[in-house]
Amino acid sequence: MKVAVIGGTGLIGSQVVENLNAAGHEAVPHSKSTGVDILGGQGLDEAVAGADVVVNLTNSPTFDEASLAFFRTSMDNLMAAAEKGGVGHVVILSIVGVDQVPELDYYRAKALQEEILAAGSIPYSIVRATQFMDFMDAVMSWTADADSVRLPATPLQPIASKDVAAAVADVAAGTPLNGIRNIAGPDVFPLDELGRLTLSHKGDSRTVVTDPTAGMFAVVKGDVLTDPHARLAPTHYSDWLA
Repeated sequence: MKVAVIGGTGLIGSQVVENLNAAGHEAVPHSKSTGVDILGGQGLDEAVAGADVVVNLTNSPTFDEASLAFFRTSMDNLMAAAEKGGVGHVVILSIVGVDQVPELDYYRAKALQEEILAAGSIPYSIVRATQFMDFMDAVMSWTADADSVRLPATPLQPIASKDVAAAVADVAAGTPLNGIRNIAGPDVFPLDELGRLTLSHKGDSRTVVTDPTAGMFAVVKGDVLTDPHARLAPTHYSDWLA
């Protein structure tokens, strides 16, 4: 099976390519560095031509309102190229609970990406993942200073990027879902507690202050970013830290 992985040189994409090739498929990574610009359209037709499956793992460079335009334009370009190239299956990576947090511009943008994919004529699959363990440092940096990190107690179910990549590769190699598969890490933590675990492991003496108004996840109410019915990945956060 030939698979074109758009965004195939990034954190998830590079691992998806590796997993698919190890399973005997022909997975080819595409990105700006290989001459493919999903936003401008350059090289996209050539990248997907002859592919059985296209996996789109590109991401908006910002999390603000501009992300809506990014996903609208990039998906319109991708779907047009995939239809022209006779692609039989398009896969995207999204976020658990993405349609339940309209207050976040980025989540609305990802929900729009899902809608464009589902409205197209090509069989599709959406893999929704919970928050990546790998992004915990970035999340803390948004509200950190020299002495403390302010975080809300929003429940998260963090997942390792290697487990996300394995799930995406599995879906890409399978029959189109024409729907959504949720994947999540095995444990649920309040975000502030995740911060304390992370700082402690790093030997960082800063204090985590529980602040319900701090950072992007402050607007998330309840446990919409967790899913007890998701397919659970094997990597625990403590093992990932180790």
